[in-house]
Amino acid sequence: MPLRLLIALVAGLCLWAAFPAIDAWPLAWVGAGLWSLAAYGAGPGRAFLLGTATGLACFGPLLSWSGIYVGVLPWLALAVSQSLYVGAGAALFALATGGPRGARRGTPGWSVPLLAATSWVAAEWARATTPWGGFPWARLAFSQADSPLAGWAAVGGAPAVSFAVVLIGSATLWAGCAFWRRIRGGARRAVFPVLALLAFLTVLLGVTIPRPTDGEPAAVLLVQGNVPQAGLDFNAQRRAVLDNHVRATMQAAAEVRLGVRAAPDLVVWPENASDIDPLREADAAEQIQAATRAIDAPILVGAVLDEPVGHVTNAALWYSPAGHVTARYDKRHPVPFAEYIPWRPFFRLFSDHVDRVSRDFVAGERLVLFSAPVAAGGEAVLGPNICFEVAYDDLVRDGVVAGASIIVVQTNNATFGRTDESVQQLAISRLRAIEHGRSVIHNSNVGVSALITPDGVAHDQTELFTTALRSRELPRRTELTLATRAGRWPEALLTLAALGGGITGVVRRRA
Repeated sequence: MPLRLLIALVAGLCLWAAFPAIDAWPLAWVGAGLWSLAAYGAGPGRAFLLGTATGLACFGPLLSWSGIYVGVLPWLALAVSQSLYVGAGAALFALATGGPRGARRGTPGWSVPLLAATSWVAAEWARATTPWGGFPWARLAFSQADSPLAGWAAVGGAPAVSFAVVLIGSATLWAGCAFWRRIRGGARRAVFPVLALLAFLTVLLGVTIPRPTDGEPAAVLLVQGNVPQAGLDFNAQRRAVLDNHVRATMQAAAEVRLGVRAAPDLVVWPENASDIDPLREADAAEQIQAATRAIDAPILVGAVLDEPVGHVTNAALWYSPAGHVTARYDKRHPVPFAEYIPWRPFFRLFSDHVDRVSRDFVAGERLVLFSAPVAAGGEAVLGPNICFEVAYDDLVRDGVVAGASIIVVQTNNATFGRTDESVQQLAISRLRAIEHGRSVIHNSNVGVSALITPDGVAHDQTELFTTALRSRELPRRTELTLATRAGRWPEALLTLAALGGGITGVVRRRA
């Protein structure tokens, strides 16, 4: 058990290092293989503990940004809760591979990496959906934006990429183990060529999956206005934040008139660009209207609205060049413990930080797309996502299926300071671009922002806590990838395969 525990902890550290900002994506393959090695033959109970240890070693440092301004307890609670799912996946894998007695006999067969990969996907599915809608941040797929496996996102979405990572990691490791046993005369079957071929083909196919970037262009202007100060109280100077975005847009308009910047077809401001409700505060509305008239293009404005009574709404407002709000999207998945507090009296017993959210945000009930005429012809159709919504498969897919030719991600990273949260989120947007074959406008109020082409390449990336303007022509695409068409089916089938493997293992052990 001590050796297994050491292997599990090293696995978690490797998984952590695969994500930005370390961004050593091959270590995800190593970590996944070590996770399967630690759990194999341990029995479901011990495998659960070992898998939880892997999760703690990964999520502890990876999610440290969640406690940057609210203290250690919320951070540890989040890290532990996410680690339990990794432990559950390890227990499922141990069940599927036969438990202590069944796993110790002979050389692991070629099915072991498949069972490891499906068990991991099943655990990620549970983590992304429970409780309170789940927390899909830091799925293995989101560490692979620069990996040759990223192409699998266009086939089966994020679940397919996570599956491929674990499959390669465990197949390579078990191929090495099988080869070692073979040369020592301890294995009756030479399964290592099959396992090595399985890993090789997974990588090869991932590289050969096309990532088309063609499409009629739309001229996009991204405005990163910055905030007076980082932290939870950044919006204490709400007017200063709004003025920053108005001033930057006015600067862009002046550059357009001078001919040093191309005229945009559309402009995107980030989440929380106007925490003064422009639908109720005339002064805020006048400032935004002045910006739209100056730039002579529609602007997507992230705003906090004082509605319904006793609550607030996180919204994206679509302003016409004339300065009128013509469409509105309300965030459909507010973040628990950040935008609303479930079971408030209970969680107040552990931290009084819950009362920082004095009024709960309410969830929007429907998807809304935004359309802008394009000078080159046709129109750009934007599918909005606000902040953490980009991590939820179905929310991003909904917009693309409804007809979005460009994905928009408006976010506020001021509440996480100079941590890795912003680059981790950008990596998610890059994978979404590949998954759906769409350009992505990823705009943060403080950075990191970027304009992403459908092949997942981030262009014109900004720095943290700076004011920045970024202009680029992004391709508009309407073709649907296999992943977009399939939706949740790949994840559902892989999860069912994992559960079937677990049930088969239980029956085998009882027999």
